[in-house]
Amino acid sequence: MIRVRYILPFVLLLAVVFTGCQKLTEDPKGNLTPGTYFKSVSDLDAAVAAIYLQYSVDAAYANISAVTPCFGSDDLGTVSFSNKQGFLVFDQLNATPDVPDNRLSNAWQGPWTAIYQANNVLANYQQVNATDEVKNQYAGQAYFLRAFGYYMLVRTFGPLPLINAPLDVDARPQRDPVDKIYEQIVSDLKTAADYLPDNFPGAPGRANKLSAQSLLAEVYLTMAGYPLQQTANYALAAAQSDAVIKSGKYSLVPDYAKVFTTNNNTESVFALQFNVAGNLPQRLYGSSCMPQDEVPLSGPAGWNDFYPEINFFLNAPVCARTEATFYDTLKIRVGTTNNYNLVPWNSNATLSHHPFYKKFRAGVGDGIVETPTSIISAGPSTNKSLDIIRYPMVLLNYAEASAMAANAPTAEGYAAVNQVRRRAGLPDLAQGLTLTAFRDSVVKERAYEFAGEFGIRWYDIVRLHLLPQILATRSAEEAPIPDAIKNNPAALEQRYLAPIPLQEMLRNPQWEQNDGY
Repeated sequence: MIRVRYILPFVLLLAVVFTGCQKLTEDPKGNLTPGTYFKSVSDLDAAVAAIYLQYSVDAAYANISAVTPCFGSDDLGTVSFSNKQGFLVFDQLNATPDVPDNRLSNAWQGPWTAIYQANNVLANYQQVNATDEVKNQYAGQAYFLRAFGYYMLVRTFGPLPLINAPLDVDARPQRDPVDKIYEQIVSDLKTAADYLPDNFPGAPGRANKLSAQSLLAEVYLTMAGYPLQQTANYALAAAQSDAVIKSGKYSLVPDYAKVFTTNNNTESVFALQFNVAGNLPQRLYGSSCMPQDEVPLSGPAGWNDFYPEINFFLNAPVCARTEATFYDTLKIRVGTTNNYNLVPWNSNATLSHHPFYKKFRAGVGDGIVETPTSIISAGPSTNKSLDIIRYPMVLLNYAEASAMAANAPTAEGYAAVNQVRRRAGLPDLAQGLTLTAFRDSVVKERAYEFAGEFGIRWYDIVRLHLLPQILATRSAEEAPIPDAIKNNPAALEQRYLAPIPLQEMLRNPQWEQNDGY
């Protein structure tokens, strides 16, 4: 099912040291078996650190490639030239199992690698000579990280093999139904919440109890929508979010723009850590979202990987958050001089005729370095942590879930969404909204609060079945979607799931490909 090298325990194990920034170092125990490896707390620490590492490498969530299947959303688009074909076919809802450039394989392999590492930890952590409290804190992180992997996979690919123990290299398990995968995710996150402390002082990047509760709330909210439609989970999502809110451990960063230029700030509930010097760069910021026709004074041109769709940008609310989110005036260098022309995004002088994302440019000072009228340098490798769960997600999950559970907006739900709106520079939502109008307002708030972030918008489109509405507002300037998909409700329905990568289908001939592929 997964390449053999990912099934063998502890092959090429790398340790991440959780002090200040995570640093990548070789672990000499990397080729030992679990029976001889799990002896001390430092062994266990290295094994758990290796799970985080699997999510942080280039083949996982260190770049936009990991969210390739999410390009069907309106906050992600790409060009039809260069090496973007893997993104483009999803943008056009016309992907195949053999998507080029390993784009689809990255979305599949990254979580599976982490799941297998977590299974090794959970099968062996009791061997360590330590108190149950210490061992459980490490096991709790493994449960959380396994749940996260399954959550990313099940929303993207649907039915999956449910593997919760080390697997023989020759095993070829069947795909299990989606509800069974979610049962495992919920169980893992409940266990993680029981085992983990509220925080790990001085150790940014480690999942804690509140991380587990926040992710569990998001999972419950998803389970209430497509495909399970288990609406009783709205109340459970609200309860988990409310517990995190009432903990008082997190708060919104007053300036939205600074969320994207600081690491592990007050609203970061769970974030993957990166370290360029340790050969663990984050590549979502900087060159990736920079137009190809922008050339810095020092360094190569932008990569032009992704941008928002035109009407998503045009329909954004007028506020400080929108100003900090979008980049609508390109700096085009005049030949080889030090001068730049400031060019509107929709000018014929631009290659893409699209706005870009401003919030992913700077990183922590190591992405794009620029002035209002020039670009000094740009690089693809940054130390910016990648926020998987930010506190506004907790607030907006609570607002939506509490309203849906009560069958009407609640005062507490209004207060939660209005916290996010006030930080954005928007007025409070109007009182007296119907349930549908309130829910739609919260979903729109999520769209612009998390624009371009980690597929959040796409998974909202999936759970609420919003593709018809999204396509109805799609600009004719975007890459065309084939009529056989766009005008065929049955074909459109099939696009909520990605195809299983071709190489995985070849390894598992007993599997059936997802419908429509």
